[in-house]
Amino acid sequence: MDSADDENLRGQAEIWKYMFRFVDSMALRCVVELRIPDIINSHGGPITLAQIVSSIPEASSPDISCLARIMRFLVRRNIFTAHHPSNGSEDITLYGLTHLSRWLLTCEQTLAPMLLWQTDPTLMTPMHYFSGCVKGGGVPFEKAHGRGMFAFMSENEEFGKACNDAMECTARIILKEILSDSQCGDHVFGCLGSLIDVGGGTGGALSEIVKSYPHIKGINFDLPHVVSKAPVYAGVSHVAGDMFESIPSADAWIMHDWMDEDCVKILKNCRKAVPEKSGKVIIVDVVLDLKGNGLFDDMGLILDLLMAAHSLGGKERTEKEWKKILKEGGFSCYKIIRISTFLSIIEAYPE
Repeated sequence: MDSADDENLRGQAEIWKYMFRFVDSMALRCVVELRIPDIINSHGGPITLAQIVSSIPEASSPDISCLARIMRFLVRRNIFTAHHPSNGSEDITLYGLTHLSRWLLTCEQTLAPMLLWQTDPTLMTPMHYFSGCVKGGGVPFEKAHGRGMFAFMSENEEFGKACNDAMECTARIILKEILSDSQCGDHVFGCLGSLIDVGGGTGGALSEIVKSYPHIKGINFDLPHVVSKAPVYAGVSHVAGDMFESIPSADAWIMHDWMDEDCVKILKNCRKAVPEKSGKVIIVDVVLDLKGNGLFDDMGLILDLLMAAHSLGGKERTEKEWKKILKEGGFSCYKIIRISTFLSIIEAYPE
């Protein structure tokens, strides 16, 4: 086979893999729903399929052969390990955890809630509307569900809770990365007297910051229907409001991405309230590197497509795009701090 034929064959193989990549996602969703990583972990070591099935709640008539095929596939993906007992029995397979499946456990540092939310049919269905929106405009989520995501969440409590759980698990991972580096954490948060998390959901992320820096007065700011369900956290007060109308006064904010015009509105409201000399805006978000080949560079582009599918004008931005909206919002000076994840910290200061 010459090089051209080899390249063509490899191309075909790649397209087949991309075509069926949803199988990976749904197999992962299956084992998280069944809590199989937790079941294996609770046994303290590799276990058999029969042991796994016996621990699955409400498994009245389990199909072990179906589970065996799912586990075989995920062993191939390095999600689980598989080996035979030391006594040499070839008919018994023991399944164990890997460094990948440990991210699916029910624990502080987990991606399981985000996996469940991102593979929810509510979020998967809009992806089928991309081509129609390219031809005729519109937002895929709105085409699929007849209203925007935030309106949908306010009307669907279960979906809204799944979203909050997903955001909180991600925030814990990101914040651990920031706070475990004392130099980074002290630089970002150490000098603050108060901190508002704008659009902070139920306040889980802010509570982690206040735990590490108890001198900070934490204010979790979000829509009324969100903060009404927020739990009590020491050092954190929940305030209901609309960031497009006004933002309470504090030393800094954490803000996530909206369409450019909305970001500028939010930043201008921040500018009105931020202390003239000591205040800053803290943005924890993606800074796209279009030519990057780092561990998480693909994630920025994946998240950008999710923004296109689920929000009106929402997107991930390059540094040049961030610089533009920060300046329009009244913050001409900024600093980008790269951390070991797909997000970066952007500190913006009044001009």
